[in-house]
Amino acid sequence: MESKIIWSTYTFMLLVLCSCAVFVYAAAYDALDPNGNITIKWDVISWTPDGYVAVVTMNNFQMYRPIMRPGWTLGWTWAKYEVIWAMMGAQATNQGDCSMFKGNIPHSCEKKPEIVDLLPNTPYNQQIANCCKGGVLASMGKDPSAALSAFQIAVGSAGTTNRTVQLPKNFTLLAPGGGYTCGPAKIIRPTLFITADGRRTTSAMMTWRVICTYSQFLASPSPTCCVSLSSFHNGSITPCPSCSCGCRNSSNCVMKTPSGKGVNVPKAVLRCTKHMCPINVHWHVQSNFKNHWSVKVTITNFNYRFNYTQWTLVVQHPNLNNATQVSSFSYMPNLSTNDTALFYGRRSYNDVLMQAGAKGNVHSDLTLEKDGKTIALKKGWPFPRRVYFNGNLCVMPSPKSYPYLPNSAGNK
Repeated sequence: MESKIIWSTYTFMLLVLCSCAVFVYAAAYDALDPNGNITIKWDVISWTPDGYVAVVTMNNFQMYRPIMRPGWTLGWTWAKYEVIWAMMGAQATNQGDCSMFKGNIPHSCEKKPEIVDLLPNTPYNQQIANCCKGGVLASMGKDPSAALSAFQIAVGSAGTTNRTVQLPKNFTLLAPGGGYTCGPAKIIRPTLFITADGRRTTSAMMTWRVICTYSQFLASPSPTCCVSLSSFHNGSITPCPSCSCGCRNSSNCVMKTPSGKGVNVPKAVLRCTKHMCPINVHWHVQSNFKNHWSVKVTITNFNYRFNYTQWTLVVQHPNLNNATQVSSFSYMPNLSTNDTALFYGRRSYNDVLMQAGAKGNVHSDLTLEKDGKTIALKKGWPFPRRVYFNGNLCVMPSPKSYPYLPNSAGNK
């Protein structure tokens, strides 16, 4: 009898652990971007008397999730007693205790250094290619050339061959909003470099790679955006569901724009709303004709102290592959499936979604061509199936609350 109880307890604990593992995996998995990640690669390009020089590159392979200002922070734990002699294109936030060194002082002696990107106005003699973007990384779907960051690092008190170098451990990637988890460093085939003239190929002495994945649940237990709906054929507006991103109370929001500085400035940064989301995406059906229909999409920022740089909007709707005209926004159809499209702001025009206030919104008009399979406005067809802002899934209203056609309207 006792053995049966022990076995039952063991089985129960195993099931709990398995279910937790499945839950964490599901939270990190994105059906619209299953291969999205941020890959960090270290290429040792030369050996030094007490270590090596490496180029570290960071690629954002996420199709629609950027890293916004104030940018990324990359951290790790040294395997032994390594120090950073010098850096180009980035810097360690703390020098640490370098009192044991006489004469030349290392850039950082921290056991767990934290590295940040340099700003765009950095002097050229401190830059390398693809550095100095203030830590901002565009999404791969929006701009592959801006989805890459790099810096050079000279490491001392380390191994001087590919057999004696020990890989850093416990990598961390911090970004606005959080949510990233990094795996262990793994040695891979050395990277090949081709000279500018294409006539010579060189190889890294040693290469290792770290992959960091994003989980919306880890970033925020509560959603961060919601969707509201309206249509020309119905005078009512379907608002964001109440408490979509949390419920309103006396301390977590303000009724009007905070002003001034100092201790009297409210700590709350959100405008008081029934949904309490920083971002509201509104989808309004403007017209419906035999061969086409039109939509107005508005994104509103309810955060008084945060600008969304390099923002992206992903919408899933079966007719988005037939958009014939898109104003204000840049548009990329068929992002991962033929019913999904990526929208983002145009550079120096609306690629920054300003904080709450008169300028705290951006909008676009869409004209979509109908095909033989297109259904009429009945049964909620003109409204999106899913909406993502900056890669986070937004809360949709209940289908029962959609602004349907009046029963007398017929099949238009």
